[in-house]
Amino acid sequence: MRTPLAIFLSLILFFFATLSWAKGVELLGAGATFPYPLYSKMFYSYWKTEGIKVNYQPIGSGGGIRQLVNQTVDFGGSDAFMSDEALAAAPAEILHIPTCLGAVVLSYNLPGNPPLKLTPEVVADIFLGRIKRWNETRIEEINPDLKIPEMNIMVIHRSDGSGTTFVFTDYLAKTSKEWSEKVGRGKAVNWPVGLGAKGNPGVTGLIKHLPGAVGYTELGYALLNGLPVALLRNKYGRYIEPGPVSIGQAASVPLPGDTRISITNADAPLGYPMSSFTWLLIYREQAYKKRPFERATELVRLLWWVTHEAQKYTEPLHYGPLPEKAVKKAEGIIRSVTHNGKPVPQ
Repeated sequence: MRTPLAIFLSLILFFFATLSWAKGVELLGAGATFPYPLYSKMFYSYWKTEGIKVNYQPIGSGGGIRQLVNQTVDFGGSDAFMSDEALAAAPAEILHIPTCLGAVVLSYNLPGNPPLKLTPEVVADIFLGRIKRWNETRIEEINPDLKIPEMNIMVIHRSDGSGTTFVFTDYLAKTSKEWSEKVGRGKAVNWPVGLGAKGNPGVTGLIKHLPGAVGYTELGYALLNGLPVALLRNKYGRYIEPGPVSIGQAASVPLPGDTRISITNADAPLGYPMSSFTWLLIYREQAYKKRPFERATELVRLLWWVTHEAQKYTEPLHYGPLPEKAVKKAEGIIRSVTHNGKPVPQ
């Protein structure tokens, strides 16, 4: 029989062996640029407090989903939830864990950057190439108190597969029949007009350096670059400024169990109409490609931390924290993760 001292020493050795392994873990992720400023803060803080490195590459939602499907990363990031068809074509069951709320905004570069109001119809016609000048009558009628400059409009859009593009085109497809029929919604579409740029940083960079430019980007990128954002008219006829409160209002709708939901043009009187959840995507069964149980455990612990303690980082970076009902849904999804059929502890 083993003595109490031998058992104690074995436990100590196991503890330090586990700790040593954990400190050497580097979790890999790739995907959406939309939440990248927030993820950078979260993952750096997690490394400082937990000793686990998280290497996240902001390559766009399309790239993140592609790398997850190819099983080259631990998780993918996307602002566009995967369709039923895409999920069925994946090599195994994929879960969506919501991490925060965000806003896609219309940002622009005009002399003095007046505080513009825009309607969905005007936005659609700008990106369809119908409205070509800023002082067009329809824009002036929405903004009677502003002096709109006589300038040509330069449309900027994403050139890569993008969840931000999905949110933007989803909003326009819901509010403009012509847009829905001619362009549609998706992470990538055939743009009628404009210049393409890669990632939210690329879009904001072009807007900032091209007078007369207008484009869609994530709220935080616009504000960090000193760019103005338009107030958008929601389905209740109110012009709403994007921010954590109005984003949260847009999410005050019932959520499905898998959290795959669009909240653009939501039925929310005070909600900002181009709001969205963003998700981290993982496989439910974590034993693929001989992944060790310990790696699966570290991934699950990270996801639990992101959806709980790390929510304090959302509002300072212009994102919305997860509503309580979304946190509860996320908890259930995270608890469903397995390794060789056995639950992975949080």
